[in-house]
Amino acid sequence: QVQLVESGGGLVQPGGSLKLSCAASGFTFSVYHMMWYRQAPGKDRELVAGIPSAGGSTNYADSVKGRFTISRDNTKNTVYLQMNSLKSEDTAVYYCNARHALFPGLNYWGQGTQVTVSS
Repeated sequence: QVQLVESGGGLVQPGGSLKLSCAASGFTFSVYHMMWYRQAPGKDRELVAGIPSAGGSTNYADSVKGRFTISRDNTKNTVYLQMNSLKSEDTAVYYCNARHALFPGLNYWGQGTQVTVSS
């Protein structure tokens, strides 16, 4: 009954912005670290951004630093990824991931949302 549902993907032009959302249910959201991964065709899955269970310090892949911002609202059981200054290289399926803060073997994935950056 654990569920992670991504939304907000779509087609944008280079330089544009997009905000992804991931709605969580079926587990105690506030004790899970949340992450966004992405995967382009023919490429490995890549960690894009992460945020601790209580919020605060965040981390980003070098390729997106300064352009993407991860945030969470524990009252809404939702994690977000604000993406600015998008590039063609950002085109991928973006996946939401939840990992228990104390038991990392408890690990859940969403189905993904497509982001396409193209002119």
